Amino acid sequence: MSKKIQKIKGFADLFPEEAALFTFMEAKARETFERFGFGELRTPVLEKTELFQKSIGEDTDVVGKEMFTFPDRKGRSLTMRPEATAGVIRSFVESGNHQPGMVAKYYTFGPMFRYERPQKGRQRQFHQINAEIIGAPEPQSDAELILMLDTFLRGLGLEKLSVELNSLGCPQCRPAYRQALTDYFNSLPVEEFCEDCRRRKDTNPLRVLDCKVPACKELVKDAPRVTDHLCAEC
Repeated sequence: MSKKIQKIKGFADLFPEEAALFTFMEAKARETFERFGFGELRTPVLEKTELFQKSIGEDTDVVGKEMFTFPDRKGRSLTMRPEATAGVIRSFVESGNHQPGMVAKYYTFGPMFRYERPQKGRQRQFHQINAEIIGAPEPQSDAELILMLDTFLRGLGLEKLSVELNSLGCPQCRPAYRQALTDYFNSLPVEEFCEDCRRRKDTNPLRVLDCKVPACKELVKDAPRVTDHLCAEC
């Protein structure tokens, strides 16, 4: 008797009941986002690896450890998209449609892929809804996206929602905050960090703030706060 072929670990089958929930969410997203003037953009599932290396950063966990990457028959490195934004921006720039002063508003959704440990609520193939406003530097565009997301979630039937705002600064003030974090983390005994954060604290200190390891969560309690390092404009 031949061995039964099973699905790959971290990938899920969606039977009619679950598929109907996906269809409902996608329909609600289309209805809400198009009411805000967004148009749907469908980008490829497969992209050149360098797109994510340059946009996300080679020192991030996503690029360093979590991407499904392989060479094609011509030896070119290809990657199954781990997130949506990089492909949207690549598509917009490549199309040649951008003009000075032009504002573009796109939404997209579909499967994304990350090679990480499967667990409850997290799969290696997951689905993401994404919205981008391109070419609008004013803060009202951020407010519009937040309002649209709140409208979408309430349209799904969620009621106990609150909005919490944060900022990562801008190219002018973020370097000073990164340096403050690096200085703080380097002042602590290296053995107190988990293996990943020993690398992150020098290559991408902001990622240490996201670590879920209890010892690292304790270390960041007294870390410099981003709100103390924002420039006047931010």
